[in-house]
Amino acid sequence: MKKLAVALTCAALLAVSSARADTLKICAAEDEMPYSNSKGEGFENKIAHLLGEEMHKTIQFVYWSDPRYYLRDLLDKGLCDVVIGVDEGDPRVATSVPYYRSGYVFITRQKDGLDVQNWDSEALRTAQRIAFVPGSPAETMLRAIGRYNDQFNYSQELVGFKSKRNQYVKYDNEKLVNEVASGHAEIAVLWGPAAARYVKASATPLAMVVIPDNNSRADGMKVGHHYSTSMAVRKGDFALLSQLNQAIKNRRQDIAQILAAEGIPLLDGGGIAVASDR
Repeated sequence: MKKLAVALTCAALLAVSSARADTLKICAAEDEMPYSNSKGEGFENKIAHLLGEEMHKTIQFVYWSDPRYYLRDLLDKGLCDVVIGVDEGDPRVATSVPYYRSGYVFITRQKDGLDVQNWDSEALRTAQRIAFVPGSPAETMLRAIGRYNDQFNYSQELVGFKSKRNQYVKYDNEKLVNEVASGHAEIAVLWGPAAARYVKASATPLAMVVIPDNNSRADGMKVGHHYSTSMAVRKGDFALLSQLNQAIKNRRQDIAQILAAEGIPLLDGGGIAVASDR
């Protein structure tokens, strides 16, 4: 009986181990479009399934609702294994090879004919309303050109969500793009991947211009506008990281097609556009 019990226990453990080996648990936002949601409608949801296909694993999404704590509460505790979108070199995790590079953009209505190419553009000094997300490079540069203070009250009107817990504030990307489409704001300054879907879908034709990456504050410190995005695993999980890197390399073209279909402006290391559907 003891031998039978041991055999059954070993068989059960092997079954669990096998199930885990065949499953890739992905940390994903339950409502953070256009990246991800619990309905699987985000571009990161699509990329996750592509990885599962390449790695011969079943994808299991583990959803989070607050972006400040998911690495600590989910990834670090082993409740999920992979994060799709993080900055390259994020010190909290082990990051993969980048799977795309993009930048912040100026968004305007085509019919307004505004010439907004960089932070020296005259339109940025005369616009009545400029939609942006506080804490982003847009805030830093609006301060640098002396436009932050007069945009402060308008910016507060754009808050789309405020949690009761720790006052987590969320700005909805679709809402900010629609501020321009409706004519309520003349310009929006947003992260390209966050805005592209809504620019592309707008009934009002919009122009989206990637901001050059040569901006600096008044003290001369550079304000980055172009960034590479990677995937991540827990520190020390070298085997999974190696598999992830290989999967990204093998499916790079397919990933690029998903991003291009989204309308995301894709850049090379020198800031030159390499693909875009807009």
